[in-house]
Amino acid sequence: MMDYGRELLKGNTDCLLLCLINNQATYGYQIIKELEKRSNGYFRFKEGTLYPALHRMEKEKLIKGEWQMLPNGQQRRYYHITKRGKQVLAKRLAVWQDFSTAVRLVTQPATT
Repeated sequence: MMDYGRELLKGNTDCLLLCLINNQATYGYQIIKELEKRSNGYFRFKEGTLYPALHRMEKEKLIKGEWQMLPNGQQRRYYHITKRGKQVLAKRLAVWQDFSTAVRLVTQPATT
């Protein structure tokens, strides 16, 4: 049987990531934790899923990664949303809104 949850996630990963990065500049591990927290554990991203998506989105100029030095001397890569990323996010959220409304209309019992 097909894993519909995985298929839905595949089509919406970028939108979820852009939503989080749109709120504030953030780094990989923080994104994983925030997605899990905000979805009440529904989204459990692994690094092998997250980083290829971030790198692809960076190539598409939706986000920009910058290395920052931490007080302990370590470096961490923070991701910022770009102007193009904000535009793409707005379009995808509008499409998602229309889609979820249509699904809700079909799945709710008809009222007469």
